[in-house]
Amino acid sequence: MNSFVWFILIGLAAGWLAGRFLKNGFGVVGNLGIGVLGALVGGFLSRLLGLSAADGVLGSLIVATIGAVVFLLALRQLKRA
Repeated sequence: MNSFVWFILIGLAAGWLAGRFLKNGFGVVGNLGIGVLGALVGGFLSRLLGLSAADGVLGSLIVATIGAVVFLLALRQLKRA
């Protein structure tokens, strides 16, 4: 249960950071939700690329933020199509 709470908190922070990096997105609430999904995407991409799993809060936040940015960019492309 404790790790699930950390996963959600890191995902929320990653969504906020991704929204700030990209200067726009899907609003604060949308970006926060996307951050949680982006944490899953980031974890998947890091394993796919053969990178070791991020240790600690900072490593998890970096991986989740990268995943959220990738997810936001993909959604932006789908929205344009």
